[in-house]
Amino acid sequence: MKNKLFLLFFFLQYFNSFAQSKITSKIKWHVDSLVNAEMKSQRIPGLSLVVVRDGKIDYVKGYGYSNLEHKVLVKPETVFQAGSVGKQFTAFAVMLLVQDGKMNLDDKLSKYFPDAPSGWDSITVRNLLNHTSGFGDYTNNFNYWANYTEDSLYQEYKKRPLLFKAGEKQRYSNMGYATLGIIISKVAGKFYGEYLKERVFTPLGMSTARIITEENIVPNRAAGYRLVNDSIKNQEWVSPSINTTADGSMYVTALDMAKWEAGLNAGKLLKKEYYDMMWAPTKLNDGTFEQYGFGWSLDSVNGKRIVEHNGSWQGFECTIKRYPEKKIAVVVFANLKRASTYKISTRILQIVQPELSIASLKTIKDTEPGITKLVNGFINNVAEKKLRADQFSTELAAELMDSTMQARGSEYFKSKGKFLKSELISRKELGDGTREYRYRLLFSKEIVGFMIQFNKENKIVDLQVKE
Repeated sequence: MKNKLFLLFFFLQYFNSFAQSKITSKIKWHVDSLVNAEMKSQRIPGLSLVVVRDGKIDYVKGYGYSNLEHKVLVKPETVFQAGSVGKQFTAFAVMLLVQDGKMNLDDKLSKYFPDAPSGWDSITVRNLLNHTSGFGDYTNNFNYWANYTEDSLYQEYKKRPLLFKAGEKQRYSNMGYATLGIIISKVAGKFYGEYLKERVFTPLGMSTARIITEENIVPNRAAGYRLVNDSIKNQEWVSPSINTTADGSMYVTALDMAKWEAGLNAGKLLKKEYYDMMWAPTKLNDGTFEQYGFGWSLDSVNGKRIVEHNGSWQGFECTIKRYPEKKIAVVVFANLKRASTYKISTRILQIVQPELSIASLKTIKDTEPGITKLVNGFINNVAEKKLRADQFSTELAAELMDSTMQARGSEYFKSKGKFLKSELISRKELGDGTREYRYRLLFSKEIVGFMIQFNKENKIVDLQVKE
């Protein structure tokens, strides 16, 4: 009788486990085919991915080499750099301190830096979290080979002028998150990495997650690479202290990220109200919204909410994409600078959840053919490297008219084949005359999602490819 009960229990456990998993052999084949094709076309040495559903691993696999010199294969235990995906951990640490009553989101920076420059007294912790501080980036004209302390980094940051008043605009700033790391150290009384280990990594069982170190022995550590004149080279060296800042200096594995996703999915460590704050869009001073929370980018596909972030640093790329409605997440690592882990993770999510595929989205009636004509002209101009500055806002023109950026854009669109047409998927008002349009771009070789925003003068103020 006991044996029969045991067998029945075993069968039920096995059946439940099988029923919960949506990764069939056919889906695995499609994922593997996609990854192998992208690794070949993008020349990615090594890649690791994990698909997590309702806190459990559906699929985890390594591809290619973590180290080309020693021909070491990637496996689920391979340690990659996460780049700016680490910002979500910094934001989480801040929210833990807020939850504990040790700091407030509306604390002014002058509270933590009494000798802060003029203007910093209007910037809050919240502004740093959602990139509305007015900070630029310390990465411009910066000595990556010097040895810094937190104080000497702060002295460096003080020299950087503010670009706008706090809350007036949003501009992605590594300097803002590096500053948050210094604040965490002041409030917690310990290095922010130690605080993360104590309050996040250990409680969630992320046993190999840590801040980057060159000195320590790190089992299964991958090497980072870059393409130079079509030849693969090792990652560029920076001083060890630069690899400890809170804007994205983490070692982590696919298995660690599965545990992180399980913790997020279960709402562990933080109360629901703090999770809601992290994943809420940013409201600017003029009442308009930016689709970024605290360390997370916010998006939607066919009305389905997506919470995501990219990371890029020192020969590594990383993307995490979460689909909260179905409690599913995809994380992809690659050890090649500028590899599109975003594209790969997006396509994997579409394979696993077909309702998110760009090809499945319904079109809407196009009541502004003039805008669509501008979009089509823009796509053709990018491909032919014929961009005009008068198409953009002054700020965006300064970024996109750069010859290197134009070359990359042209190469990207030409790789998709001949541009055939665009199909309008959605349109929404963002306030102050700014509108956001989402299109499906049909090329002879591929279909691509595309988001573009126009201001009231019909100048392009933002755009993004959604593969």
